[in-house]
Amino acid sequence: MQESALDAEKSKKSKKVNAKEYLKGWVPYRMKRYWMYLFITIVALVLPWIKVNGNHFFLLNFDHKQLHFFFVRFDMQELYLMPFLLMLLFLGIFAITTLGGRVWCGWACPQTVFRVIFRDLIETKLLHLYKRIENKQQEVDLSKPENMSKKAIAILLWSILSFIAAADFLWYFVPPEDFFKYIQNPSEHGVLMGFLIGAALFLIADIVFIKENFCVYICPYSRVQSVLYDDDTIMAIYDPVRGGKIYEGEGNERHKAIHKRKELLEKNPSAECVACESCVKVCPTHIDIRKGLQLECINCLECVDACTEVQAAFGRPSLVQWSSERETLKHEGKTRYLRPRVIAYFTVLTIVLVALFVMGSKKEHMLLNVNKTTRLYKIHPDGRVENDYLFLFQNTDTKAHRYYFKIVGNDKIKIVRPKSDFHLGAGKKKKKVVVLETKSVLVKNDRKNTPIPITIRAYAVDDPKKITVLRKTVFVYPSIGEVKKAMKRAE
Repeated sequence: MQESALDAEKSKKSKKVNAKEYLKGWVPYRMKRYWMYLFITIVALVLPWIKVNGNHFFLLNFDHKQLHFFFVRFDMQELYLMPFLLMLLFLGIFAITTLGGRVWCGWACPQTVFRVIFRDLIETKLLHLYKRIENKQQEVDLSKPENMSKKAIAILLWSILSFIAAADFLWYFVPPEDFFKYIQNPSEHGVLMGFLIGAALFLIADIVFIKENFCVYICPYSRVQSVLYDDDTIMAIYDPVRGGKIYEGEGNERHKAIHKRKELLEKNPSAECVACESCVKVCPTHIDIRKGLQLECINCLECVDACTEVQAAFGRPSLVQWSSERETLKHEGKTRYLRPRVIAYFTVLTIVLVALFVMGSKKEHMLLNVNKTTRLYKIHPDGRVENDYLFLFQNTDTKAHRYYFKIVGNDKIKIVRPKSDFHLGAGKKKKKVVVLETKSVLVKNDRKNTPIPITIRAYAVDDPKKITVLRKTVFVYPSIGEVKKAMKRAE
């Protein structure tokens, strides 16, 4: 008996040694995700503070009616770029989902990042409410006063982080330099404070109480994914050929899960699954990956890490792989990454991206609206005809300029007012009453007024090649009879 026990102990130690050797150089997906989360957090917090020529990387500023994108500022009249940004967002999500499944959910979604910070860092590592990160099915016994105190501390710490996260979110709509000025006078900026407090309270309720139920029941992405997946989509997938079938039946009729190694071997003697259920315990959305594809799976790959460590003791690769149905279930060869659907998505993405940059590169550094006044024209006693206009100039450049304009292709119409150029600061607007005049008889029509198309070129006097715009309008010339009547009245 003693020899048998010693042999078992030696065998156990040998397996541990083999597992260490087998896992040499292996980096768990969890650690890779943590590094990704750290990178995303740093970028999200730092990016709003970075400015190039006074412009942000991304800022949708409702206060100043501006969009900053890739450090270029666009005003409200230039928001024709927004549809391209939305197309880029949705096409990007479709392409990534088709290629890598719900990789966004497990590796970049704020919901997942915040839950890891709260559950794994604050509750487990700092306060030891949970014994191990690997067991996410364990519930905390809040009947103990010590655990209640720890839970309260955890919620307090997360509440502080929630306000920081809410502020960071708002920095992409209200620049930080304005945000901190506004919150010093909360009574004057009730909408901003309402959004800040509301977003923070939502994060507290979501991360502390709703948890992963948000991913399972609320988030629409899990419902969309099913129409985007195909046989080559990469996902966390269990190999039933090597591991053995854990669930009987197909589709919604699966039942009678096997939870014991003995039962599994009776049905499949070559099954490599040891029924430890480590992949089940570690799942944050509380599913059994051995059941197959489920909409609750967020591709966090925790189950892959858990099975890798268990199977390493036997010198075998994990039964759960980040792979495709073609490769793992159907055994029809390697995953096809470059396939028609993926190529189509990325082709359209490239076209939209190119169109976005081309249109963005044609940004106007000056905006001009030309409107005719209610008075059609004025006839002077000597036969001169005037038309009045209201010009709305806006300097969208980052520095001040002096502006003026001229009539293109019609030397019979002259500018009477204003007589000289004018100054306009960076980002400023100015209205100008403009009077155009002609001494010539433009149209000989005895019965009616004639609108004559004209083109106005407005430009910056100090940089006319770069900053110039063309606007079309009409000069209304009265009938010859009206001109003669006006001249007779003057006599």
